[in-house]
Amino acid sequence: MVYQEQIELSTDANGDMHDLTDKVNYVVKNSGIKTGIAHIFNIGSTAAIGTIEFEPGLQRDLPEILNKLMPPSRDYGHEQTWHDGNGHSHLQATMLGPELTVPVRNGKLALGTWQQIFHLECDIKPRQRHIVITVYGE
Repeated sequence: MVYQEQIELSTDANGDMHDLTDKVNYVVKNSGIKTGIAHIFNIGSTAAIGTIEFEPGLQRDLPEILNKLMPPSRDYGHEQTWHDGNGHSHLQATMLGPELTVPVRNGKLALGTWQQIFHLECDIKPRQRHIVITVYGE
C-alpha cells in the first residue's frame, strides 16, 4: 500500500528550522500503514530535511556551522551565473539533502527519544515550502 500527502510550510530566511515530527506522524497515522517506511521530501533546491535533537542550541548551531562552512559570497559559480545571492543556499541544502526515510513500526515513526525530523530553510528569503510525505507498507 502507498499513501501520500503534501504539507505546506512558511519559512523565514536562511537558518529558519521547523520540527516536522508531529506532522509526519499525523500523515503516517492517516495512512493506516502499520509497518513500512515514511519518505519525507522537500520540493526545491534551497532547503533541507533531516533529523536532529530539536532544541534551541542545535537550532542555532546547525545554521551557524553551515554559514561558516559555506558562507554567503559572490565568488560562487552560481552567483556569477545568476547574481541572486543564494549560491551558498544551494550548497548547504545539497550537503544536507532534500529527503529523509524513516521506518514505520506499529503505525508510528521509529525515531529515538531525542530524534526529531526537521526542515531547514537555506535560502536568503522567506519561502512557501511544499513537503511531500509518502508512506509505503502494510
